[in-house]
Amino acid sequence: MSGGSYARGVLDPTSTDGRTRGERREQATADTRAAIVAAARSCLLADGYANLSTRRVADAAQVPLSQIHYHFGSKRQLILAVLEAETARLLERQREMFDAPEPLWVRWERACDFLDADLDSGYVRILQEMIAAGWSDPEVAAAVREIAGGWYRVLAEVARREQERGGDLGGFTPDEIAALMGTPFLGAEELILLGVTESTLPMRSALRKVGVLLRRVAAPAPETDPDTTVTAG
Repeated sequence: MSGGSYARGVLDPTSTDGRTRGERREQATADTRAAIVAAARSCLLADGYANLSTRRVADAAQVPLSQIHYHFGSKRQLILAVLEAETARLLERQREMFDAPEPLWVRWERACDFLDADLDSGYVRILQEMIAAGWSDPEVAAAVREIAGGWYRVLAEVARREQERGGDLGGFTPDEIAALMGTPFLGAEELILLGVTESTLPMRSALRKVGVLLRRVAAPAPETDPDTTVTAG
């Protein structure tokens, strides 16, 4: 048996938790990556993407600077890893929320609640930082387009299910409904981060009132009474 096979498959005699040496190394690698991502997230929220220092991230994570380059390659890839990890978690939250049995307008209200939660958590800041970085960096732009596309795909699927249940989309396609649902949130997030207040521009209340419109979309269109149908001529 080779040394590599031994490391992967044989219990480490010095370990007290029953793991092999290979498993212990894998866990150590995962722990290091997690520490770097957490530190990068904190530094990004404090300094912004343009001023982010990988050396400061390394110091915050208590790892050598070489570990950032080893695990992520560059500052760009590190912050994209932060954004992707956050997005994966929140997309799963959105899927679970929109899959709930409540009427669509109720779920929309919950999505409006999530806006404030995501602002408070820092996710919106991270996303908007990377959107701005993508204006001058094609690689970042491509990654952020794919991430944003995940949000729109969830919304399009929601609209498609409502249509299949008899909801009236008012002539819009599910993808168009997704665009109308998702884009106002992105715009509101950007303006809120710029310091635009609700008293100046009532973005939050406007988004919540979309729920009123969704009540009509979710309700099946009424059937026409043949006795009251007016025909030409």
